[in-house]
Amino acid sequence: MKRKLFAALIPGLLILSVPALAQQGFFVKPLAEKKVTELPPGDLFWRIDTFESKEQAQAAAGSLGLVAEYDGKVWLFTLGRGGESTMGGMKVAEIGPVPRIAAQEYLLRVNEAGGPKGSATAAHTHPGSEAFYVLKGELSQKTPHGVARLTAGQSMVGHGTDTPMVVSNSGSEDLREFALFVVDASKPFSSPAPLP
Repeated sequence: MKRKLFAALIPGLLILSVPALAQQGFFVKPLAEKKVTELPPGDLFWRIDTFESKEQAQAAAGSLGLVAEYDGKVWLFTLGRGGESTMGGMKVAEIGPVPRIAAQEYLLRVNEAGGPKGSATAAHTHPGSEAFYVLKGELSQKTPHGVARLTAGQSMVGHGTDTPMVVSNSGSEDLREFALFVVDASKPFSSPAPLP
């Protein structure tokens, strides 16, 4: 089923279709990003840690770490090998292995995303890999491979480069999640896409 934005103007009143309203409620906000020219060898994992202070997190960040303050906590998101630990941090999650991409320059980005019950993104792709960590609520990701659902405290690796997807809140409360990316920095970060 194709989603389309339908609007009708009735003397002074704009009425939007349900898919349009759902997209309006879903938000995506970049928390931290950096460009790098090399990725570590081997399988890649995102590690999420919290720290007592921003200074401690920045000292532990290294070249592939991103520091962000969110919801009263200091977070460090590090791209590296599985099974490693971060000195001074409290481990929250390790997500991977993340599909590897080839590029001359990589964009590492962490977004906060979410919205009210029933909200959803438009169908889109990314030029690289994406991973998810749910803070609150229930996330669904619909792709040509099917639908995956996660609840608070759960994580998953998304499908590889240019996979069409819709991310939505399929739970009964507000959704808050981190989306962690390794993408080709020379390409648009997100592109509209049909999703069969």
